[in-house]
Amino acid sequence: MTSPGAHEHDATVRPAGPAAARPELAQADGPDFLGALQRLGYQSFRPGQAEAIEVLMQRRRLLLVAPTGGGKSLTFQLPASALPGTTIVLSPLIALMADQVRALEARGVTATFLASTLPGPEIGARLGAMARGHYKLVYVAPERLGAPAFREICRKIPIPLIAVDEAHCISEWGHDFRPEYLQIGELLADLPRARVLACTATATPVVRDEILSRLGLPADTPQIVRGFARPNLALHVAEEEDRRARERLIDRTIEAALGRAPGTRPSGQGAGDMSSGTAIIYAPTRKVTEQESVRLVARGWRAEAYHAGMEGPQREKVQARFSRGELDVVVATNAFGMGIDRADVRAVIHLAPPGSIEAYYQEVGRAGRDGRDALGLLLIAPGDLPLRRRLIERGGGDDSPPEPAVVEHKWNTFLELMRWAEGGSCRHDAILRHFGDEGEALGGCGRCDVCRQLSAEADDDPEATTLIVRKALSAVARIHRRFGLQAAVSLLRGAADERLERTGLVHTPTFGALREHDAAWLLRLLRRCVVAGWVDFTGDDRPVVVLTDIGRRVMRGELPARLLLPPRVRPASKDMLPGTGPGGPAPKGSSRAREAEPEAVLDAGALALFERLRAHRMQVASREGVPPYVVASDRSLRDLALLRPRTRDQLLLAHGIGPAKADKYGAGLLEVIAAAG
Repeated sequence: MTSPGAHEHDATVRPAGPAAARPELAQADGPDFLGALQRLGYQSFRPGQAEAIEVLMQRRRLLLVAPTGGGKSLTFQLPASALPGTTIVLSPLIALMADQVRALEARGVTATFLASTLPGPEIGARLGAMARGHYKLVYVAPERLGAPAFREICRKIPIPLIAVDEAHCISEWGHDFRPEYLQIGELLADLPRARVLACTATATPVVRDEILSRLGLPADTPQIVRGFARPNLALHVAEEEDRRARERLIDRTIEAALGRAPGTRPSGQGAGDMSSGTAIIYAPTRKVTEQESVRLVARGWRAEAYHAGMEGPQREKVQARFSRGELDVVVATNAFGMGIDRADVRAVIHLAPPGSIEAYYQEVGRAGRDGRDALGLLLIAPGDLPLRRRLIERGGGDDSPPEPAVVEHKWNTFLELMRWAEGGSCRHDAILRHFGDEGEALGGCGRCDVCRQLSAEADDDPEATTLIVRKALSAVARIHRRFGLQAAVSLLRGAADERLERTGLVHTPTFGALREHDAAWLLRLLRRCVVAGWVDFTGDDRPVVVLTDIGRRVMRGELPARLLLPPRVRPASKDMLPGTGPGGPAPKGSSRAREAEPEAVLDAGALALFERLRAHRMQVASREGVPPYVVASDRSLRDLALLRPRTRDQLLLAHGIGPAKADKYGAGLLEVIAAAG
């Protein structure tokens, strides 16, 4: 029988040792959490779950950031089943609501859901039962929050906990903003005695701050970020423009992932084996979903399209066939996948990059939830940048264009994804750094395209690679906090450059140290050093390069220079399955290579200052009643944490801090920086 939250608890991996005997959760005079855990069908907590429940019970507020498949649902289902009263769970995922309600009722936990898909009389009956205190959990779609009857019942019954699932939907800077989520803050204000848990699979610091601001939660609300490592996923990126080559790559990926040729059926092996399961292909438009599904059917695959333009019953039919294992492939827009209950998705393929690393990792994370091997393939092309820019500037489709700050933020988050795609170091570790989950860094997953090519080339000449990297980092050290990457390129090539002449760098041993390489190759090398966390990048129109503490240790030979050097020429995009190389960096002169400048990576001291600046941003935003990004973006705060400006002129060197923002918010920012020492 399916356990509650099966979409997040079907992984086979469990913590070692006995069932979580946490004293904080087993107090004699408190709720019987351990008994409730067993009633829900589990013998032990997964890593981090008990800690999250403890924080929620003690502090009454919690923002939990854990990836898809990380077990977030138990964090609210367990307290809900053990605490007296009715817990409210706010979620946009109607299919997931129905699935979790069925699973909870199968375990003897009374639950229901309220959504617009239900007929009026049924909603009335469920509201009546809710008013009588019949349910332990009530799942509610956010659009129902405006119903007076629902709000009145909430005021009259005991509500120990309100859980906001997919909480990033409340942020205008999140990748899935939903206006109906803005009503949640009003509900929380009506119920000040209820505990509040906000859950999301993906949220950068500025999005987390906006979640707290929109929900009306204090700035000191505990935030737990954990569990982003997914080493069972073999992540690959291929840059390919030719249509037929792309199709061959897609076909080979599906065959390798499912372990069978088109037109054949699973061999009857277990659902977790690579020879069975299913695949999801994400397409950028509805038209492409239909075209690709037709092509795959012609190839012999059981495939169907899924997108928001289809009628509701048709979408439900596709999702039901997918859940029953009647489809080999679903080709969909990002409307598909939220809350899907399949553990054996063996491949997720993106025909074009989504809008951010957050969106990408959430979508690719739907593969391999059973903990077994799975593939992720991201296809990119030079035309992706202008297409994404047009989509961002078009906004939500109405007549009013989005605000410039929103356009800038979404554009920068897309460029973060394109920087990650260019690669050079382990793809998993780069994602963990992005989410601030470096404690789970793998030191190389050994499975992604970059790690496999590093292994394949390990015997070529590791000493030569190390020497090249150390020379490149020495150039960064020479221009540290003075010039940008282009100056480092000129220094390494020994090229004429007025800045190098003026500062005397033409007389250093680094001048011309890598003159045998052309400028484009050296620029790609330096970008890969950024992705590896060895080089930072700060500033706006005039970028300034920074050598990190880790980069300095690599330069000195104290740490290994484990990096995949850029190819001399862009390789043909052949087979991107495990054991083959990456699709390569942006071609020389491409807009991606010109625009995808790297963002700063913070060391311990700068990270501490960044967190102080975040707290200050939250205070200012709350005082003025504006979203946190209006005060400053994450990138601005990162730059400030690195630059540590002392004057207004120095403040203007940070990304996104112009004269108007400096006049309005600069004094407060400088005060925080000065207080940090």
